Amino acid sequence: MKFYRSEITAIDVKSDNPIHQRLFFGYFSSKKYVKGKTLEIGCGVGRGLGVLMEQSDHYTAIDKNEGLIKEHSEKFPDSSFIYESVPPLSKIEAESIDTVVTYHVIEHIPNDELFIDEIYRVLKKGGKAVITTPNKKLRIARNPWHVREYNADELETLVKRKFSNVKVMGITGNEKVMKYYQENKRAVDKLMRWDFLKLQYLLPAFILRIPYDILNRRNRQKLMDNNTELSDSIDYTDYYLTEYADGSLDHFFVVEK
Repeated sequence: MKFYRSEITAIDVKSDNPIHQRLFFGYFSSKKYVKGKTLEIGCGVGRGLGVLMEQSDHYTAIDKNEGLIKEHSEKFPDSSFIYESVPPLSKIEAESIDTVVTYHVIEHIPNDELFIDEIYRVLKKGGKAVITTPNKKLRIARNPWHVREYNADELETLVKRKFSNVKVMGITGNEKVMKYYQENKRAVDKLMRWDFLKLQYLLPAFILRIPYDILNRRNRQKLMDNNTELSDSIDYTDYYLTEYADGSLDHFFVVEK
């Protein structure tokens, strides 16, 4: 099992497929907003690079994983890849970007206000940003990789500090997706019965990360073993956008400067 210094869902691990497809749907749904010079904050394993590059005049990505940035740089020499922890976006000039996209990143950022301020700073007038993050209301258990999570009102309040034009949506799934979610929730709830002291909420995050990764990986594998057809069959087309953000799996916000 490979461990990173941040939370990563693999592209090539079969048991990760439902989550991988959910994350990829965020890229697919952003296509109509992406144009010109595009900046992705937190490109990770690069699951959606092709989608974004196809829509952009030039694609730039920032990530704190140096190894992944090196891999992407070698594979896509016509695009720009920056190794950096954010915020700030110290290597991006003000008002130089047409589109910012950032998928499941803001929940990892201690200074989320500065994160939004920096997105606003680098966007051109009329530029747009797409921000996705898990919905706190559908959280199954504490994720020690997350600094915080948001309900729709909390995230809207945060982004409206800088952006007045905000479209609030969510990512949810069809019956197949929600069946997987419920099976996952039941499995985690069963496991959490042993945590009668609620240590997941009391212990420091860094202590919980490796145990969380091990248990999460084993749980996804068990779900696949119990229902391989369900795990394998979920595709990004099984997810869709909804205006009912608080009932969604993930928030999907589009903001314009």
